[in-house]
Amino acid sequence: MSFEKKHSTTCGCGNCNSLINTTGLSRKGFLKTLGATTVGLGLMPVSTYALQEEGKAKEILKSEAVKSGKVQHLTLLHTADIHGQVTVHDEFFWEEGKAVFKKRGGFAHMKTMINQLRRQNPNTLLLDGGDCFQGSAIAALSEGQALIPLMNNINYDLMLPGNWEVAYGKKMLIKDMGGYHAPKVCGNMFHEKTGEMIFPPYQTFYLAGLKIGFVGYNDPLTPVRQSPAYSYGINFSQPEKNIAAYVKLLREQEKCDMVFALTHMGLAQQLHLAAQPFAEGVDYIFGADTHERIRQPLKGTYSKVTEPGSFASFIGKLDIVIEDGKIKGEVYELLEVDPEKYEADPEMLEMLEKTHEPYNKEIKRVLGKTTTPLMRYFVIETPMDNLITDAVMWKAKPDIALSNGFRFCPPLVPDAKSGEADITMEYLWSMLPVNSDVKMAEVTGQQLWNWLETEIENVFAKDATKRFGGWLIRFNGMKIKFTIGNDKDKRLQEVKIKDTRLDVNKTYSIVACEREGDPESVLCRIKDVKNVHKLGYTLHDVMEEYLKIHSPVAPKIEGRAVATDAPSTLLTQVEGVNYFFR
Repeated sequence: MSFEKKHSTTCGCGNCNSLINTTGLSRKGFLKTLGATTVGLGLMPVSTYALQEEGKAKEILKSEAVKSGKVQHLTLLHTADIHGQVTVHDEFFWEEGKAVFKKRGGFAHMKTMINQLRRQNPNTLLLDGGDCFQGSAIAALSEGQALIPLMNNINYDLMLPGNWEVAYGKKMLIKDMGGYHAPKVCGNMFHEKTGEMIFPPYQTFYLAGLKIGFVGYNDPLTPVRQSPAYSYGINFSQPEKNIAAYVKLLREQEKCDMVFALTHMGLAQQLHLAAQPFAEGVDYIFGADTHERIRQPLKGTYSKVTEPGSFASFIGKLDIVIEDGKIKGEVYELLEVDPEKYEADPEMLEMLEKTHEPYNKEIKRVLGKTTTPLMRYFVIETPMDNLITDAVMWKAKPDIALSNGFRFCPPLVPDAKSGEADITMEYLWSMLPVNSDVKMAEVTGQQLWNWLETEIENVFAKDATKRFGGWLIRFNGMKIKFTIGNDKDKRLQEVKIKDTRLDVNKTYSIVACEREGDPESVLCRIKDVKNVHKLGYTLHDVMEEYLKIHSPVAPKIEGRAVATDAPSTLLTQVEGVNYFFR
């Protein structure tokens, strides 16, 4: 079977004007930024066929109808939230109510796996859902540049920017994304000055005799979630502003047989999108951002939703069998990148060695040791962030030490024999990929209470479009009790500062890392703070000094934040659906 790629610019017809003007874009801006790419990947004739063993991908490959080309069979592979993790690492699993750790990931093994899957079905597309070039030492120190040749070597077919792709600013975002050989897609990121799209809003491909279309969306809350400076010069919009227009364009003018949304908005927002009438016509939402491991697609009113995990530890795989323009079988699997199952690709191994070489002297330094697993993943409280806030509390001695809540960084698990694991500078960059200045400020008890209510709302808002893709803020010096199921501003039950009930009239000192672009009176999203000043060192400085003195460390969950209606081991923001993180 032949496997060839062809790129061509499509859609220059005047009919697009009436569709796209409903999104607030000018026809000139649309045509300039569109560049929808069509790729031909071989044709197969359609004939009578029925999938006998629906739900089993291997049965599709074994089918004589597929082998003979009597039906159409296409495969979509999906990665996301790689966060610069290119080598084999410890990975966290939740099995029978406890944490289990296994070695997973590594680009050399993932490349072998992807090539094997492509050989099984040449009619395969490989997609990435964003957050690739931020989250590790080589990513941060090269501003994403180190990741680009590695991704190109794997030969992706379509790329979406994620919320962390803006970490190095607009100029580097465009440079890094432009370095990818694959087409890009994103329908809700705009140049602030001109209003024109930064990336094409959609792309189309020919695959197994079908024409399929993709429309892309980054998280519209990106400028709020992260340091505002990262997004200077970029405007974001909600998908509802234009997704219906693009789906109509893809269905009616591009004549696509299937339409997919490639998104980086978090599972809650993606499930919300799947339930909205403006998403009608989208077959699947290939989601990302919250690192969820969806093993069976979640069915919304109008679309199915998936997410493929993170850190190059997993690949989402969707197989579709079509006869006479009708879907006869769909099989979705979440595949693990197991280094024992897939041998390392020699070419990629060599590339990884050369990529790390300029940084090895610095990043291989051992800063300290841990005797308990360093990990995030839990929504409410994590050992890793307890370690970070312990260090900040020790160094700055405020009333409260804060650390922003997020999920990137693979676990670090002590060796079974020694009972310890080395914390290297490389691992510190994975824990804290932005080395921010440490700042102190003063707030009233009432400000703290109101801010905590807002932070809890950001995580558990009943309106899914208002949920951040991150996790609850982390801290030391404070203990809180709250109820997730309560209404906004009515969740907090109790706040204690150093074991004493919060006094709303008292002034407290807080320490947190600086968010570039925030006004001087804002610290860690707390507004109108007083007596703000930098302490003269960065968060990495604090961690290095703390680990040198206190190693080995043994952080664990201590009940600093307690939900009355959820366990301390809560692993997802999403409830009310048949999904469990494992």
